[in-house]
Amino acid sequence: MTVPSRIDFALDLARRAGELLRTGYGHAGSVRYKGPIDPVTEYDLRSEAMIREAIQRTFPDDSVVGEEGGISGDGTGRWLVDPLDGTVNFAHAVPIFAVTLAYLQGDRPVLGVTYDPMRDEMFHASAGNGAWLNGQRLHVSACKQLDRALLITGFPYGIQSAPNNNLGHYAAFTMRSLGVRRLGSAALDLAYVAAGRFDAYWEFGIGPWDVASGMLMVEEAGGRVTRTDGQPDPLRDPISILASNAWLHPAMLAVLNSNEPTV
Repeated sequence: MTVPSRIDFALDLARRAGELLRTGYGHAGSVRYKGPIDPVTEYDLRSEAMIREAIQRTFPDDSVVGEEGGISGDGTGRWLVDPLDGTVNFAHAVPIFAVTLAYLQGDRPVLGVTYDPMRDEMFHASAGNGAWLNGQRLHVSACKQLDRALLITGFPYGIQSAPNNNLGHYAAFTMRSLGVRRLGSAALDLAYVAAGRFDAYWEFGIGPWDVASGMLMVEEAGGRVTRTDGQPDPLRDPISILASNAWLHPAMLAVLNSNEPTV
């Protein structure tokens, strides 16, 4: 059998995992907690098991890093996998969640796929080949003014004890923008920035599997991605990320790095 290209493989795999999640939507089954407010459903585990097995069978020389199962393999090519991004939403039958996969060479994502099974929206990107949604080329927005920008963010699971709980920045951007939304899925947040639905996204303390696919999409759609201090390599621990349409990046960085008190 001819080994499929990684992009075709990832698109098919994300769709199959998404179909599994769709079957579980509305009856998530047993839920356990990794932390005080960090749930895991049986569908997180079933989706990751499906993805991990398929990658290891098809590309045995690749390594896999999954949110639930950790790392397996030691190949130079590395997959970052979130089998269900938006678990809190899924567990409460809120139809905003996704499967997201990224393939990295070195420390850079070169392939990313994010699939929203409830809207049948397949976002994907590969380095140098643009970002796409269901066959249509994506472009970031053309918004140039922060006070006209619609922003998106998220908050850490350990918000009560996190060094930066993001509440102060949320307040600062709420006062300076058209509005700030919180969907509960970082993978979709970034895909929506790539699609021009949101103008910028920022977050602290997020997992690399949540953002690797989307950061490539934003860049391939013409946007800019950095750490929240403006430095490169958002996937470096501790992770912080700012993704924008590029026009808004300086204004966003100015707010993120101001001396205003945070909550």
